[in-house]
Formats: sequence, C-alpha cells, structure tokens
Amino acid sequence: MHVVQACPWFHPYVGGVETHVATLSAELVRRGHEVTVVTSRTGRDVSEREEWEGIHIRRAKARAVWIRTPIAPATKALLASVSPDIVHAHSPPPLTSYYAAKASARHSFPFVITYHCDVEVPSFYGPLVESIYRHTLEYSTIRRADRIIVTTATYAATSRAVWPFNPVVIPNAVNMRRYRPENDGRPARARHGIHEGESLVLFVGRMVAHKGIENLIEAARSVAYAKFLIVGGGPEIGALRRLAARLGVTDRVTFTGRVSRDDLPSYFAACDVFVLPSVSRLEAFGIVALEAMASGKSVVVSDIPGVREVITDGKEGLLADPVNPEDLALKIRTLLADDRKRREMGRAGRLTVEKAFSIESVADRVEAVYREVSANPRRT
Repeated sequence: MHVVQACPWFHPYVGGVETHVATLSAELVRRGHEVTVVTSRTGRDVSEREEWEGIHIRRAKARAVWIRTPIAPATKALLASVSPDIVHAHSPPPLTSYYAAKASARHSFPFVITYHCDVEVPSFYGPLVESIYRHTLEYSTIRRADRIIVTTATYAATSRAVWPFNPVVIPNAVNMRRYRPENDGRPARARHGIHEGESLVLFVGRMVAHKGIENLIEAARSVAYAKFLIVGGGPEIGALRRLAARLGVTDRVTFTGRVSRDDLPSYFAACDVFVLPSVSRLEAFGIVALEAMASGKSVVVSDIPGVREVITDGKEGLLADPVNPEDLALKIRTLLADDRKRREMGRAGRLTVEKAFSIESVADRVEAVYREVSANPRRT
C-alpha cells in the first residue's frame, strides 16, 4: 500500500506530531508499505524532495506562515501527483489537513485524519475569525474524513470538533528500540557539565506558553540540589531565560536549544526525573513522557486531560497541579529523594509503554483503519 502522511512540518523539524509521524512512517516502511510524507517548506533550508530512513519526503512551498501554520496551497497538486492508495493527514496546524482533504475528495483517495488536539484561536483575532476557522477550515476538513483518529479517550469524549463523528482512539507511539533503559546518558551529561551523581531533572519540548515551562523554572527554586536541563527551541526561549535570571537559578537551569533526534535518547538516559508541566489542552498527549518512560525513567506530568492518561498516579510517576509550581516542586523532590521508588516507576513505565504505546501495537491498529477505509470509503 502506498500511504501519504500529510503534516504541516516534518524532518528536520522536531515536535510531538513530527515525531509520531516519523515513528509511524518508519514502521510502515519496515512492514513493506511505501510511505510518502507530504509537508511544507518555508525557505532554502530544506529541499523539495528527500529520501530519509526509507521515507519519501515531498515539500510544498509555503507562501507564508500564520500562527505556526504553513500556507501552502500547492500541497493539493503535490499530493495528487503522488497518487497514493490512502491519505493520512495530521492536524493541527490545520491548513495542511484541509488541503489533503480537498485533494482526497477530488481524486477519490481514502482519507484518514489524526486530530491531535483542539486549536485555540488567539482571542485578539475576535469571534469572527474563530467562527470562520471552526465552520470553514475545521469542520470542512473533518467531515470529509473516512475515519477520524484521536490519541486519547478524553479527546474522543470532549472535543467539540470530533466527538460527533465517532472517532477511534489510537494513541501516539514510541519506538522502544530507540528509547531503552540501556542507553548511555553520559554524553548528554558531559556536554552540559553535569557530573555523575548530580540529580538531574529533564524537560524536552518546544518553548511555547502551553508547555508550562515557567512553572518548572519557578519550581527549580525549591529543588536547590538538582540541575535542570530544558531541551528545545521556540519563541518563548528568550523570556524563559530572563525568568531564570530573575529568579536566580541560571547556575542550575540550562537551556540547551534544539537537540537532534539522534541525540535525544542520551538526554532521556541522563536524567533522574522527567517533567512535562503543560498547562492547556494544546498538550493533548505528551509523547515525550512516553519516551522517558520507555527509557526507564519516572515522570512528573500535569494533571490535565490527555497528558494524565499516559500514567497511573503513583505507578509510573506522579501527577502535579498544572498551575501550582510549589506542587510541581514537591512532586520532583518526592521522586529525587527515593531512588528505589524511581527505579520501580521506571520499570513500570517501560512495561506500560510496551503494552499500550509501542509502535508495533499502534501500527497494527492504524493498518486496520487503512484496510477498513480502503474497503469502504465514505465520500462526503
């Protein structure tokens, strides 16, 4: 089967959706499928065509980027030229999946969409812009899908965009061959001058408001004996650096900037505790927490819909109040103080990922959806 994965951004860009698409695509290739990722490019930093890890990548030129959404109408013609057996789009950001839906309807390609999270239209755009988005882009895309996938039961039950369409729940996946307890964390520690034996707290993600990184920096004040590595780039990094300076924690909080996909396993292996302090529904899943769990690490994650579904509080890690830095600090201190508990949680986390979130089990379920919609396409 020739599968197109349509997503706004892809390799070399790194994010939760990009990671999931890369992991799923590589597994589909391993199973004998042909996979083409149709995505966007905004400049000369990436080529129009690329072959990467057995995946064909085709990039449509974006005319502009609006709220991290590439505007690339050439996506429709590019997708049609590939002539796939099935199109699997990933949203948000929304426009790429909209183009994919239009092209699929025109050329009778079976169309699946994974709706990763709800979109929050900034309030300063006003109700008119939000209404246009909800009723034009969002609804028009979703109603054309032969099958809608969401990553958690919470989103299936509570998202106004998708629950009327009876979505199927298939979580994001982790490549357990890449993220393992046996990985070597010494290179990551050495790169940032963190000695063996020093307690290390890790965050991995984009520097954006909904990640709640400011709460983690505030929590660092109350965990004075630990080092913190904040991995990733994004528009908020300058403000977060200034916050760390204002709070007097720059000697213990290190911003690494972007880290390559190949180097990330060493960072997970290096840490004692992984923290995902997200504060809104824009964090619908938190695949990085699963990567930490697959690496045998205990985790602290925010007690918000979607994110909390990857752990049982007290088993693989701890849930923290998403708006209370002191509670976050307490949960971090609790784990750092108990080596045995961390090891137990790390083992439990690895087993949880193996049972429910491994790429093998997730790909089985995605393939079943592909077979279903290919046999019974629903054109609307």
